[in-house]
Amino acid sequence: MDLANLSAFIAIAETGSFSGAAQRLFLTQPAVSKRIAGLEQQLDVRLFDRLGREVTLTEAGRALLPRAYQILNVLDDTRRALTNLTGEVSGRLTLATSHHIGLHRLPPLLRAFTREYPAVALDIQFMDSEAAYDEILHGRAEIAVITLAPEPHHLVKAVPVWDDALDFVAAPEHPLARNGQVGLADVARHPAVFPGGNTFTHHIVQRLFESQGLTPNIAMSTNYMETIKMMVSIGLAWSVLPRTMLDDQVAPIALPGIQLSRQLGYILHTERTLSNAARAFMALLDSHAGSA
Repeated sequence: MDLANLSAFIAIAETGSFSGAAQRLFLTQPAVSKRIAGLEQQLDVRLFDRLGREVTLTEAGRALLPRAYQILNVLDDTRRALTNLTGEVSGRLTLATSHHIGLHRLPPLLRAFTREYPAVALDIQFMDSEAAYDEILHGRAEIAVITLAPEPHHLVKAVPVWDDALDFVAAPEHPLARNGQVGLADVARHPAVFPGGNTFTHHIVQRLFESQGLTPNIAMSTNYMETIKMMVSIGLAWSVLPRTMLDDQVAPIALPGIQLSRQLGYILHTERTLSNAARAFMALLDSHAGSA
């Protein structure tokens, strides 16, 4: 089975189009179509239904997809295992991370890593923490440094590095910031801007309100912490932000007895052979475990 044809098949399945796969693989669309035609001829099955511009997997395509991932991952594992025998820390390290961690936690570590291992080519991909799980599960990234899920996938190893304290915040002139101590019920009555409903941070805050029988008044949502901070700073709503982001643009809301935090760390696939570069970066992360 031709590996180039399998890569084209996976790219179409993930992007949902032949043109999207062509862009990802740096090929022309006819070249991608030719690869799929060759794969379908070799397997004697139809892998995609083409209904206008919409491309969907057939039953045979859905059956092939997890096996295609497995075949390419085994090949990548074999290459890494053989390369690791040299003991050199080199090659490409594909690292997935959230925008917040990439901006506020990783820069000093990446600086130290690139100085110590100049032969490693870092491929840093920014995405939501939740999407990074798929990158790890499908073998598209070796390590992801993200907000850890409360219950990780059984094929994912999660290692905490930072305990990230979360604070309720509002604009300095907001009533919640000016009125001294307030209760969670008071906060719930005011409009809020929340992280997206699919995020781990959203679920952490939501569970706090639910534990007290309350429903927050979510007026807006976005997955970008910097955008949330901007919306809070201009007085549109209150929110919850990592303590590391607090400055004079926002003011903490005093909520006695309430402490929120989330775990930041890294994840990896338990059945994947890691490169020497990935192991070196893990060791660097481990050395910072428990830091603020």
